Amino acid sequence: MSSSQLFTTISDRIATIRQQLPETVRLIAVSKQVSVEAMREAYAAGIRDFGESRVQEAAAKQSQLQDLPDISWHLIGHLQTNKAKKALEHFQWIHSLDSLKLAQALDRLATSLSTNPQVLLQVKLLPDPNKYGWTEEELFQDLPALNQCQNIQIKGLMTIAPQNLTEGEILSLFQNTRSLAAKIQQQNWSHIQMQHLSMGMSEDYDLAVQAGATMVRLGRTLFGERS
Repeated sequence: MSSSQLFTTISDRIATIRQQLPETVRLIAVSKQVSVEAMREAYAAGIRDFGESRVQEAAAKQSQLQDLPDISWHLIGHLQTNKAKKALEHFQWIHSLDSLKLAQALDRLATSLSTNPQVLLQVKLLPDPNKYGWTEEELFQDLPALNQCQNIQIKGLMTIAPQNLTEGEILSLFQNTRSLAAKIQQQNWSHIQMQHLSMGMSEDYDLAVQAGATMVRLGRTLFGERS
């Protein structure tokens, strides 16, 4: 943990980050493994978007935060198809939609639950065995079928930079993600929009903003190191 994190509060860190972010960029506070008390402090500092990786952890926190009804919950972790129904019950946003099979499952379930979740397509434009998502070629193959999923609102792309890239390589990855979104938008799909780019985490969010991110997902920068 840096000295600046040791001697500042969560609200101080949020204020500092907000000064660095354009108003067009939505700050998602990644609260996985973060206490409800810390989340309340972030809420008091103006945070309304919280990102969780596990459905079960989010559900437990939501039951303790029912007095804060204007929170938007974002699923940012890998979602298994057998957890899709629970995810739809607990999240307004799913950033980690990473396969056609999952999209079709969410679409079917959204009908039965009378919900229209906002989702982002997770892309993997560089090889990374630790990440899920479409390659550019795979995504273009699946776009016609994704366009048939009319009960989920496809709003853009999400990506995570692989480890051990240089700053130049990370910036290039984010710029290529933005270019991919523009190519998809130009095809004028009836049910696929490319309004959002969810990219950038604590170590690289400045590069993501430079490349056109509309959402950044920050955990450690806001809450400090997790135990």
